[in-house]
Amino acid sequence: MKTILYGNGGCGNHGCEAIVRGTYELFKKPLIISSENIDEDRQYGLEEFCDIYDAKAGSPGKLQFVKAYMKLKIMGDYTAMDVLPYLSTIRKLRDKSTLALSVGGDNYCYTNQKFYAFLNKAYQDNGIKTVLWGCSIEPEIVKDADVSRDLKSYKLIVARESITYKAVREIDANVVLAPDPAFFMQAKECELDHRFNNGNVIGINISPMILSNEKQSGAAYANYKNLVDFILRNTNMNIALIPHVVWQQNDDRSVLQRLYDDFEHDQRLIMVEDHKAPELKYIISKCRMFVGARTHSTIAAYSTMVPTLVVGYSVKARGIATDLFGTDEKYVLPVQNLKNERELTEAFCWMLDNEDKMRNHLKRFIPNYVNDGGHIRSILESV
Repeated sequence: MKTILYGNGGCGNHGCEAIVRGTYELFKKPLIISSENIDEDRQYGLEEFCDIYDAKAGSPGKLQFVKAYMKLKIMGDYTAMDVLPYLSTIRKLRDKSTLALSVGGDNYCYTNQKFYAFLNKAYQDNGIKTVLWGCSIEPEIVKDADVSRDLKSYKLIVARESITYKAVREIDANVVLAPDPAFFMQAKECELDHRFNNGNVIGINISPMILSNEKQSGAAYANYKNLVDFILRNTNMNIALIPHVVWQQNDDRSVLQRLYDDFEHDQRLIMVEDHKAPELKYIISKCRMFVGARTHSTIAAYSTMVPTLVVGYSVKARGIATDLFGTDEKYVLPVQNLKNERELTEAFCWMLDNEDKMRNHLKRFIPNYVNDGGHIRSILESV
């Protein structure tokens, strides 16, 4: 039977797309997507290897609605109401699969853990085993009694970095450590701007999410702007501005366009258009170095051996960097800690000084990391 993937936000976030594609590359068999945005997933080509179902296609039964409504009225809990539209598709899928992977990656890092616990239980109530797939979870969240109980109910948890792995082990849940599924996704060649031809391009990704996580207002954008100014003034490198999420409400292009405009469309700035995730990985692989905010943009760089500096805000950035380099210091710049506009440029200069060392380390480390990570295939097949 096919495996269900659920909890993925849609391919307008190319990290979500990369998780699905990497999972397919790992197992090499068709999947079922319970899709949060069926049009997006079709637009970016998931229908080529997945059966796509609308996650919220059905109407709830009267009894289910009454129970959820009473919870809302008596307890003020919206979660049961929020889950209602999903129940029809879950029931439909119980005859098509016995295994479902919750693939949102960092869904449990945010404020709606109850919602994912409800989905987890709904799949289990329909006789479908659940696996929390390629996840990161802040250690403090794991300690919450309700979250801990929910996590223990998964048949298996696959942590994508060791900080999460250690935190989940402490609550005695069934957990293993494996690379983020996007590490397994293959790059796909596409047409490049001619300015990539000399191999002297710095890739830059910035996201609205980063701006919303800063503690000092304006610090993140000021740091990126200072970095672009430094590169243009002090090097002969070109700069590729690369979006990795293009959702209307959370679009990297809005911030990248602001940078592009602030430097008056300088001829050394390349505004990269939207592409499918494998093509974005190819574009990033052709960068000399990469500075990224979106986790899966940096995974595209790491996995193609491009020296990378992460502007991060959560456990996933710190954990992945630590697993790759033995430490996150110098490799991750926490956006919450930014205080002056020169910090990103200083971190970039350190990367520039250590460029060859980083590249050589990734060339030695990544092939074994990905190859050894393939052990998760046999573990999952035995669930």
